Amino acid sequence: MIIFYRIITALFCFFVALPILWLCYAAFMPQDAILYLDMTDIGFSLNNFVEAHKSGIWRALGISLFVSSVTVAGQLIFGLMAAYAIRQGLPVLWPILLALALPSELLMVPLYREFQILKMLDTLQVMIIPFLASPLIIFLLLQAIRRIPQSILDSARLDGASEIRILWQVVAPLLRPEMLAAGILAFAAHWNLVLFPKVMVSNENFRTVQIFLNDLVANRPLDWGVLAAASLIATLPLVVLYLVFEKRIITVFETSFKG
Repeated sequence: MIIFYRIITALFCFFVALPILWLCYAAFMPQDAILYLDMTDIGFSLNNFVEAHKSGIWRALGISLFVSSVTVAGQLIFGLMAAYAIRQGLPVLWPILLALALPSELLMVPLYREFQILKMLDTLQVMIIPFLASPLIIFLLLQAIRRIPQSILDSARLDGASEIRILWQVVAPLLRPEMLAAGILAFAAHWNLVLFPKVMVSNENFRTVQIFLNDLVANRPLDWGVLAAASLIATLPLVVLYLVFEKRIITVFETSFKG
């Protein structure tokens, strides 16, 4: 029975990895091989990456890195404060769970109108401000804060520490692994946004990497090698994050589910 489960798991992993393997294969294939659909040509070429570089992907990559990093920092700060306030008895958990259940696309029309009135469309701020408070991050950090013994917080209060000092000097260090894992998930979610920046930003100078890939597919639909190379470049930050912090992310989620 164990062998059967291993075979099923191996097949599942293979089908999950197949698109990634094809992406890596196509990114380094010679352009002639892709043009003539000659999959037997296993030559190695960097021309696709040169073309991707000329297309301007690095600017879009920088925009995405900046926007996602600032957004994640805001989500962790506001999320930690909100989670601590709920732990202390603030009765706002139900609207947070409701916001977590609602599709974010439902808010796009009113948000578009608000930012239009504020004249903030086609700016970097429009891709940051709506995401500074994340219901998912608040919920994850709340689950982590609930595992902190009340005696630790009470001891800090007896020593004369204020609530702000307890939050940032006691709670935050204890939640460092959970905050790191939540931050990586938040970064990946914001990195992969397509519809929201596509609607809110029409200025090509502020295109995120996902919008850049979307436009590249529309403008060069037959350049499979260039598309594969650009997609591989756009995926690298997430791959690096998950590879570096894989064990910590798994440990945090296993602890959360056990708790």
